[in-house]
Amino acid sequence: MLITVIRQHALAIVINICLNDNAFVIQVDHHRDWQRRVPTHSVSHVSGAVPREDGRIIGGYECIPNSRPWMASLNYGYHFCGAVLINDQWLLSVAHCWYNPYAMQIMLGEHDLRVFEGTEQLMKTDTIIWHPSYDYQTLDYDIMMIKLFHPVTITDSVMPISLPVGCLYAGAMCSVSGWGDNNSEAATSLQCLDLPIVDNKDCQNSYPGMITRNMLCAGFMDGGRDACSGDSGSPLVCFGEVHGLVSWGQGCAQPGYPGVYTKVCEFLPWIKNTMEGN
Repeated sequence: MLITVIRQHALAIVINICLNDNAFVIQVDHHRDWQRRVPTHSVSHVSGAVPREDGRIIGGYECIPNSRPWMASLNYGYHFCGAVLINDQWLLSVAHCWYNPYAMQIMLGEHDLRVFEGTEQLMKTDTIIWHPSYDYQTLDYDIMMIKLFHPVTITDSVMPISLPVGCLYAGAMCSVSGWGDNNSEAATSLQCLDLPIVDNKDCQNSYPGMITRNMLCAGFMDGGRDACSGDSGSPLVCFGEVHGLVSWGQGCAQPGYPGVYTKVCEFLPWIKNTMEGN
Protein backbone atom coordinates (compact mmCIF):
# COMPACT_ATOMS: atom_id res chain seq x y z
CA MET A 1 0.00 0.00 0.00
CA LEU A 2 1.34 3.46 -0.89
CA ILE A 3 0.37 6.57 1.06
CA THR A 4 1.44 10.03 -0.05
CA VAL A 5 2.05 12.38 2.84
CA ILE A 6 2.85 16.07 2.57
CA ARG A 7 5.10 17.41 5.31
CA GLN A 8 6.74 20.83 5.31
CA HIS A 9 9.55 21.63 7.71
CA ALA A 10 12.09 23.98 6.19
CA LEU A 11 11.23 23.18 2.56
CA ALA A 12 8.06 21.82 0.99
CA ILE A 13 8.30 18.18 -0.03
CA VAL A 14 6.25 15.18 -1.00
CA ILE A 15 7.14 11.95 0.79
CA ASN A 16 5.92 8.58 -0.42
CA ILE A 17 5.55 6.18 2.50
CA CYS A 18 5.36 2.54 1.45
CA LEU A 19 3.86 0.34 4.12
CA ASN A 20 5.11 -3.21 3.95
CA ASP A 21 5.81 -6.07 6.32
CA ASN A 22 9.01 -4.75 7.84
CA ALA A 23 9.42 -1.01 7.43
CA PHE A 24 8.13 2.45 6.73
CA VAL A 25 10.04 3.34 3.57
CA ILE A 26 10.31 7.07 2.92
CA GLN A 27 11.22 7.97 -0.64
CA VAL A 28 11.85 11.53 -1.73
CA ASP A 29 10.10 13.07 -4.73
CA HIS A 30 12.57 15.79 -5.74
CA HIS A 31 10.42 17.12 -8.58
CA ARG A 32 7.26 18.38 -6.86
CA ASP A 33 6.63 21.50 -4.80
CA TRP A 34 3.76 21.96 -2.34
CA GLN A 35 2.80 24.80 -0.02
CA ARG A 36 0.31 23.05 2.30
CA ARG A 37 1.51 22.45 5.85
CA VAL A 38 0.32 19.25 7.54
CA PRO A 39 0.51 19.18 11.36
CA THR A 40 2.74 16.44 12.75
CA HIS A 41 3.52 15.24 16.25
CA SER A 42 6.80 16.19 17.93
CA VAL A 43 8.80 14.09 20.34
CA SER A 44 9.54 17.27 22.29
CA HIS A 45 6.06 16.98 23.81
CA VAL A 46 6.59 13.46 25.13
CA SER A 47 6.22 13.02 28.88
CA GLY A 48 8.14 9.73 28.99
CA ALA A 49 11.54 9.08 27.43
CA VAL A 50 13.23 12.35 26.44
CA PRO A 51 15.29 12.33 23.23
CA ARG A 52 18.66 14.05 23.20
CA GLU A 53 18.23 17.03 20.90
CA ASP A 54 20.63 19.78 22.02
CA GLY A 55 23.88 20.07 23.91
CA ARG A 56 27.16 18.16 23.54
CA ILE A 57 29.30 15.37 25.00
CA ILE A 58 30.18 16.16 28.62
CA GLY A 59 33.48 15.20 30.25
CA GLY A 60 35.06 13.91 27.06
CA TYR A 61 37.97 15.01 24.90
CA GLU A 62 38.57 16.10 21.32
CA CYS A 63 38.87 13.07 19.05
CA ILE A 64 42.02 12.59 17.00
CA PRO A 65 41.01 14.01 13.58
CA ASN A 66 39.41 11.37 11.34
CA SER A 67 39.95 8.61 13.91
CA ARG A 68 36.20 7.84 13.68
CA PRO A 69 35.84 7.54 9.87
CA TRP A 70 32.38 5.96 10.20
CA MET A 71 30.99 9.07 11.94
CA ALA A 72 28.42 11.14 10.03
CA SER A 73 26.67 14.44 10.65
CA LEU A 74 23.00 14.88 9.71
CA ASN A 75 22.74 18.46 8.62
CA TYR A 76 20.16 20.96 7.38
CA GLY A 77 22.23 24.13 7.51
CA TYR A 78 23.75 23.05 10.80
CA HIS A 79 24.45 19.76 12.53
CA PHE A 80 21.43 18.32 14.37
CA CYS A 81 22.09 14.59 14.84
CA GLY A 82 24.74 11.94 14.36
CA ALA A 83 24.73 8.76 12.30
CA VAL A 84 27.11 5.90 11.56
CA LEU A 85 28.22 4.45 8.21
CA ILE A 86 27.80 0.65 8.06
CA ASN A 87 28.65 0.11 4.39
CA ASP A 88 29.38 2.31 1.40
CA GLN A 89 25.72 3.37 0.96
CA TRP A 90 23.88 2.80 4.26
CA LEU A 91 23.90 4.52 7.64
CA LEU A 92 22.19 3.92 10.97
CA SER A 93 20.72 6.63 13.16
CA VAL A 94 17.80 6.93 15.58
CA ALA A 95 14.23 7.33 14.38
CA HIS A 96 13.59 10.45 16.45
CA CYS A 97 16.22 12.22 14.28
CA TRP A 98 14.02 11.88 11.19
CA TYR A 99 13.96 15.05 9.12
CA ASN A 100 12.68 16.11 5.72
CA PRO A 101 14.98 14.04 3.46
CA TYR A 102 14.87 16.63 0.66
CA ALA A 103 16.44 19.25 2.93
CA MET A 104 18.75 16.96 4.88
CA GLN A 105 22.38 16.49 3.88
CA ILE A 106 24.86 14.02 5.30
CA MET A 107 28.46 14.97 5.92
CA LEU A 108 31.15 12.32 6.28
CA GLY A 109 34.90 12.68 6.74
CA GLU A 110 34.33 15.67 9.01
CA HIS A 111 36.22 16.71 12.14
CA ASP A 112 35.79 20.46 12.69
CA LEU A 113 32.36 21.54 11.47
CA ARG A 114 33.53 25.09 10.78
CA VAL A 115 36.67 24.26 8.84
CA PHE A 116 37.00 22.79 5.35
CA GLU A 117 39.63 20.09 5.76
CA GLY A 118 39.55 18.45 2.33
CA THR A 119 38.44 15.06 3.68
CA GLU A 120 34.70 15.74 3.68
CA GLN A 121 32.09 14.03 1.51
CA LEU A 122 28.68 15.71 1.33
CA MET A 123 25.95 13.23 0.40
CA LYS A 124 22.27 13.34 -0.47
CA THR A 125 19.62 10.99 0.91
CA ASP A 126 17.82 8.46 -1.29
CA THR A 127 15.65 6.58 1.23
CA ILE A 128 14.95 6.68 4.95
CA ILE A 129 13.48 3.61 6.64
CA TRP A 130 12.09 3.69 10.18
CA HIS A 131 11.67 0.53 12.17
CA PRO A 132 7.93 -0.28 11.87
CA SER A 133 7.55 -0.65 15.65
CA TYR A 134 9.10 2.73 16.54
CA ASP A 135 7.23 4.34 19.45
CA TYR A 136 7.84 8.09 19.68
CA GLN A 137 6.48 8.21 23.25
CA THR A 138 8.67 5.51 24.81
CA LEU A 139 11.46 5.70 22.19
CA ASP A 140 11.37 1.92 21.90
CA TYR A 141 12.67 0.66 18.54
CA ASP A 142 14.39 4.04 18.12
CA ILE A 143 16.31 3.22 14.96
CA MET A 144 16.24 4.18 11.29
CA MET A 145 18.32 3.39 8.25
CA ILE A 146 19.43 5.94 5.68
CA LYS A 147 20.33 4.97 2.14
CA LEU A 148 22.56 7.44 0.33
CA PHE A 149 21.77 8.59 -3.19
CA HIS A 150 25.26 7.46 -4.24
CA PRO A 151 27.84 5.28 -2.48
CA VAL A 152 30.60 7.06 -0.62
CA THR A 153 34.21 6.93 -1.75
CA ILE A 154 36.08 4.83 0.82
CA THR A 155 39.12 6.72 2.16
CA ASP A 156 41.09 6.87 5.39
CA SER A 157 38.60 9.52 6.55
CA VAL A 158 35.38 7.87 5.33
CA MET A 159 35.05 4.19 6.13
CA PRO A 160 32.22 1.97 7.43
CA ILE A 161 32.28 0.22 10.79
CA SER A 162 31.29 -3.40 11.41
CA LEU A 163 27.95 -4.39 12.84
CA PRO A 164 28.12 -6.44 16.06
CA VAL A 165 28.32 -10.21 15.94
CA GLY A 166 26.51 -10.43 19.28
CA CYS A 167 25.42 -8.46 22.33
CA LEU A 168 27.85 -7.10 24.93
CA TYR A 169 28.34 -7.77 28.62
CA ALA A 170 28.21 -5.25 31.48
CA GLY A 171 31.50 -3.47 32.08
CA ALA A 172 32.72 -3.66 28.48
CA MET A 173 34.56 -0.46 27.59
CA CYS A 174 33.29 1.53 24.63
CA SER A 175 33.52 5.01 23.17
CA VAL A 176 30.94 7.46 21.89
CA SER A 177 31.57 10.48 19.69
CA GLY A 178 29.53 13.47 18.58
CA TRP A 179 29.36 17.19 17.87
CA GLY A 180 26.23 18.08 19.78
CA ASP A 181 23.95 20.82 18.46
CA ASN A 182 25.62 23.83 16.84
CA ASN A 183 22.73 26.06 17.92
CA SER A 184 23.73 25.66 21.57
CA GLU A 185 27.01 25.33 23.44
CA ALA A 186 28.28 22.68 21.09
CA ALA A 187 31.81 21.78 20.14
CA THR A 188 32.77 22.42 16.53
CA SER A 189 35.32 19.59 16.56
CA LEU A 190 34.32 15.98 17.10
CA GLN A 191 34.26 15.03 20.79
CA CYS A 192 34.93 11.54 22.18
CA LEU A 193 34.17 9.87 25.49
CA ASP A 194 35.26 6.47 26.79
CA LEU A 195 32.61 4.78 28.92
CA PRO A 196 31.47 1.33 30.10
CA ILE A 197 28.31 -0.66 29.44
CA VAL A 198 26.10 -0.44 32.56
CA ASP A 199 24.67 -3.59 34.11
CA ASN A 200 21.08 -4.07 32.92
CA LYS A 201 19.80 -4.26 36.52
CA ASP A 202 21.32 -0.88 37.32
CA CYS A 203 19.93 0.48 34.06
CA GLN A 204 16.44 -0.75 34.98
CA ASN A 205 16.75 0.74 38.47
CA SER A 206 17.67 4.13 37.02
CA TYR A 207 14.67 4.13 34.68
CA PRO A 208 11.99 1.87 36.24
CA GLY A 209 9.63 0.42 33.65
CA MET A 210 11.21 2.35 30.77
CA ILE A 211 14.04 0.10 29.58
CA THR A 212 13.16 -2.52 26.96
CA ARG A 213 15.23 -5.31 25.42
CA ASN A 214 16.02 -2.89 22.58
CA MET A 215 17.89 -0.49 24.88
CA LEU A 216 21.13 -0.51 26.85
CA CYS A 217 22.70 1.93 29.28
CA ALA A 218 26.28 3.14 29.11
CA GLY A 219 28.09 5.67 31.23
CA PHE A 220 29.01 6.40 34.81
CA MET A 221 26.59 6.06 37.70
CA ASP A 222 28.35 8.90 39.54
CA GLY A 223 27.63 11.27 36.64
CA GLY A 224 29.90 13.93 35.21
CA ARG A 225 30.57 12.21 31.87
CA ASP A 226 27.95 11.47 29.23
CA ALA A 227 26.78 11.89 25.69
CA CYS A 228 24.16 14.59 25.62
CA SER A 229 21.48 16.10 23.46
CA GLY A 230 22.41 16.81 19.88
CA ASP A 231 24.49 13.64 19.98
CA SER A 232 21.37 11.60 19.17
CA GLY A 233 22.08 8.88 16.60
CA SER A 234 25.82 8.94 17.29
CA PRO A 235 27.45 5.51 17.58
CA LEU A 236 28.54 3.69 20.71
CA VAL A 237 31.56 1.70 19.50
CA CYS A 238 32.96 -1.30 21.38
CA PHE A 239 35.75 -3.57 20.13
CA GLY A 240 35.54 -2.11 16.62
CA GLU A 241 31.78 -2.68 16.26
CA VAL A 242 28.79 -0.35 16.58
CA HIS A 243 26.77 -1.59 19.56
CA GLY A 244 24.60 1.40 20.36
CA LEU A 245 23.08 4.65 19.08
CA VAL A 246 22.61 7.63 21.40
CA SER A 247 18.87 7.72 22.10
CA TRP A 248 17.68 9.31 25.35
CA GLY A 249 18.30 9.91 29.04
CA GLN A 250 17.39 11.94 32.09
CA GLY A 251 19.29 15.19 31.69
CA CYS A 252 22.97 14.89 30.83
CA ALA A 253 25.71 13.44 33.02
CA GLN A 254 23.45 13.41 36.09
CA PRO A 255 24.38 11.00 38.91
CA GLY A 256 22.25 7.86 38.83
CA TYR A 257 21.11 8.37 35.24
CA PRO A 258 23.40 6.83 32.60
CA GLY A 259 22.75 7.43 28.93
CA VAL A 260 20.28 5.15 27.13
CA TYR A 261 21.23 3.77 23.73
CA THR A 262 19.44 1.82 21.03
CA LYS A 263 20.82 -1.72 21.30
CA VAL A 264 22.01 -2.50 17.78
CA CYS A 265 22.53 -6.24 18.30
CA GLU A 266 18.76 -6.68 18.68
CA PHE A 267 18.17 -5.34 15.17
CA LEU A 268 20.64 -7.35 13.09
CA PRO A 269 18.02 -9.38 11.15
CA TRP A 270 16.00 -6.22 10.43
CA ILE A 271 19.09 -4.33 9.25
CA LYS A 272 20.14 -7.21 6.99
CA ASN A 273 16.64 -7.65 5.52
CA THR A 274 16.23 -3.90 4.97
CA MET A 275 19.45 -3.59 3.00
CA GLU A 276 18.70 -6.69 0.92
CA GLY A 277 15.17 -5.46 0.14
CA ASN A 278 16.13 -1.92 -0.85
